[in-house]
Amino acid sequence: MTFPIWIDLGFIKLHPHAVFETLAYFIGFRVYLYTRSKDKLPIIQGMWIIVGAILGAAIGSKVLYWLEDPLQTIENWHSYSYLMEGKTIVGGLLGGLIGVEWTKKRIGVTRSTGDDMAVPIIIGMIIGRIGCFMTGLDDHTYGTSTAWITGIDFGDGIRRHPTQLYEIAFLLVLGGMLLRWKRRAVLPDGAIFQLLMTGYLTFRFATDFIKPTPHPYFGLNNIQLACIAGLIYYSTLIYKWQGKPKHTHPKEL
Repeated sequence: MTFPIWIDLGFIKLHPHAVFETLAYFIGFRVYLYTRSKDKLPIIQGMWIIVGAILGAAIGSKVLYWLEDPLQTIENWHSYSYLMEGKTIVGGLLGGLIGVEWTKKRIGVTRSTGDDMAVPIIIGMIIGRIGCFMTGLDDHTYGTSTAWITGIDFGDGIRRHPTQLYEIAFLLVLGGMLLRWKRRAVLPDGAIFQLLMTGYLTFRFATDFIKPTPHPYFGLNNIQLACIAGLIYYSTLIYKWQGKPKHTHPKEL
């Protein structure tokens, strides 16, 4: 297998990262429009919340990327290409959370809206990670070298953890569990999204130990610090609704 795996349409070859990132946004948004609870939120308010999520995610993904190697970021602060070249999913999720909550306060929405976004987010991340895997080394989402049977040579002669595939498998399992809980469990509004974030942040905290990124924060990297902050936040929310009846509506996403 040769990386990157280009999308050959016969008359043109397309880079897999661009193709699957575009598909992730498009399909995720279409799934949200199709599956959202239309009786809970008017379409106009729903669109404003999506705008807030997109802007917050864009800012959050960049800020957290800049914290990966603070010294390098300071050295390249005036380099537009450096500042714009990277982004992180964890930063996007947490930044999107902040963007959504800020937007909801501005437009007067008090009830939870996160459950409608859970499945579209999972679908979008799965599609996006396919593109990350097909891109290979250039995407910088692979893991450290390994002797495991799962190891894959992305083109430099070193077998590495295919952390993109690990994430896809985890998201498929997590998505199935969330759908099952949504249909059968008695949960308050917002609980599905909170469980999604708790599960994903826990997974990322663990897998980033096998990522070849700088770990300058007492043996942790920027992603892991963000995961800890997110897990503290969502753990407090989950603790509040445990044992409460389904008709309670936490205001948080």
